[in-house]
Amino acid sequence: MPTDGSKDGSKPDLSALEQRIGRAHLRRRLGLEQEHEVFTFGRPGAHFFYPENWYSVHGVIRHSLRLVGLYGRAQRNTRNIRLRQNRLELRGLPTALAGLRILHLSDLHTDLDRRITAAIAERVQGLDYDLCVLTGDYRARTFGPFDEALAGMASVRTQLKGPVYAVLGNHDSIRLVPGLEAMGIQVLLNEVAVIHRDGQSLYLAGIDDAHYYQVHNIDRVTALIPDGAAALLLSHTPEIYRHAAYAGFGAMLCGHTHGGQICLPGGIAMTWDARCPRRLAAGAWRHGDLVGYTSVGAGSSVVPARLNCPPEVTLHTLDSSA
Repeated sequence: MPTDGSKDGSKPDLSALEQRIGRAHLRRRLGLEQEHEVFTFGRPGAHFFYPENWYSVHGVIRHSLRLVGLYGRAQRNTRNIRLRQNRLELRGLPTALAGLRILHLSDLHTDLDRRITAAIAERVQGLDYDLCVLTGDYRARTFGPFDEALAGMASVRTQLKGPVYAVLGNHDSIRLVPGLEAMGIQVLLNEVAVIHRDGQSLYLAGIDDAHYYQVHNIDRVTALIPDGAAALLLSHTPEIYRHAAYAGFGAMLCGHTHGGQICLPGGIAMTWDARCPRRLAAGAWRHGDLVGYTSVGAGSSVVPARLNCPPEVTLHTLDSSA
């Protein structure tokens, strides 16, 4: 199987990306991805229960759900995508940017089940917002080809309007970036975009994956933001919440956890695959002066099944904090 991300072995041109993010970042990311490929295909029995290798037990999960008569319902739940509304208080937000609406999508895993991807595209169609942010995990697996993931992302992108900003997750290869950007999705790799309205600005920072690859660089993005400016951080995972708070960010949007995906009644997650407190695993939260929101995701991972944890797309409305 090719390790470059395509079924036919072709490689995307990363030369422009190297000039943009630096040789060290690109080489480090590609090297870690290659190691992961070798580990996955060369040592299939090792560290069997690491989340990145849960594909080995997807049959067990399906069979268990069938035994208790819940697999059909769990599959249907993945396509019942809810629209969540959230008021996001952002410290220092300029008055001109109050009321800005941000559509937040996370963990789309667009090549897992085409029916889910179609449901996501249908759910976002016609929504009213000013910009869209994507917080990672566009591919279902953590290795191998991503042609189908890009095709799925293209089908969702046709239903998104306005500027779209994204970060990569632990399932994503950096080789996805040229394809995503070709369809009008600006991927922030330890970079900052500035949102202007009536002469006032909001700084939107995005870091590379901090969960598995750990190639995030908060120092780099904070250096690009004026002291005291309104700053919103995009991260795939909530795990860096303390670093974000002490770096001076007013708010953070993230995903990764799926809210547990298969939960006990009441939405109680049995696991959320993140080194953070349970209170950060789903929905709105606060840590000191930092406010955050962890999306439970629009897609599903490992198996197309959800219980007591419906998928979501989230519409955040910015407001200044008191």
